[in-house]
Amino acid sequence: MLQSKRELLKAAFDGQETDRIPIGFWHHFILGKEQFQGLENEDIRDRAVLGHKKYYETVNPDMMKLMNEGFMGYPPVMDNELKTGEDLLRIKSIGEDHPWITEQVKHVKKLTDLFGKEVMTFYNVFAPVQVIRIRLEFYDLDFERFVYLAENFPEELYKAGMEIQKDLMILLKKLFKETSLDGIYYCVQNIQSTMYTKEVYDRYIRPTEIELLELANRLSDYNILHICGYAHHKNDLKFYIDYKSKAYNWAVFTEGVSLSEGRKLFKGKCILGGFDNNPDTLIDTGSKEEVEAFAKKLIRESGYKGYVLGADCSIPNGIDDGRIRWISDIANKELKEK
Repeated sequence: MLQSKRELLKAAFDGQETDRIPIGFWHHFILGKEQFQGLENEDIRDRAVLGHKKYYETVNPDMMKLMNEGFMGYPPVMDNELKTGEDLLRIKSIGEDHPWITEQVKHVKKLTDLFGKEVMTFYNVFAPVQVIRIRLEFYDLDFERFVYLAENFPEELYKAGMEIQKDLMILLKKLFKETSLDGIYYCVQNIQSTMYTKEVYDRYIRPTEIELLELANRLSDYNILHICGYAHHKNDLKFYIDYKSKAYNWAVFTEGVSLSEGRKLFKGKCILGGFDNNPDTLIDTGSKEEVEAFAKKLIRESGYKGYVLGADCSIPNGIDDGRIRWISDIANKELKEK
């Protein structure tokens, strides 16, 4: 008898042989400034739930990454000009009773109640200083200011990150206590500045994010570390080789680090990915035959042990989910030979 989807993914994460290769892809369901406004607008939250449901029904995935859109707007970051070191120092913990935490937990519970019995669920959590970057780049559409702040106010950025980490730790504890969430999809990224060598990163950024990951690992055995190469942001993967996680996902195409190379780098742990996630690449524009052929190639090369077929990051938002169903169907057909 073939493994259930939950059994299949746990086996892959545990580095065991699997009957077939599980798949996990995702994209956003809420776009633009609405990604930051779900706390004030219940309609945004409702549309996010419907988006996840429609995707699940169309794609037939083996896991569900639950998007945090609607809640990307962390209040102390939103109510802030974020132009100076003083602005960064104004970022303070909001505490466990703030609606940004309590309403987010209710929202995630709706999603885990929908899918959790059939597939494992993972909630998207940005590392603390990334919460600031996301606000600047996705809400303000200012792609320079985060690096400016990081270069000119590293100590203040560190202090802001430690405050944000406090609230994200509260959120994690509540999520694992009050929902059936299986794990988190933890998003980290190098500071896109030559100033931030590993030594500097370890001094100012690592402390703001490592305690959160360690807490996640105490609360769940199944977490995913995502080293984000979205929009061709480059990362030195070696910054994260001691960030312990059950599975690792990075931008194979942007970083130029293959799945097999990454598997060695992360000491044989489960790896997730294979497809380029960017617009106008194979997953977005290739023919059915081309997409299926590449999926088969990834399965053949990566094997049936410690591998989840997916992409470098979120796939194009406007993609026809039926295209991902092609990959799902292939994964269900390509069974390991007994």
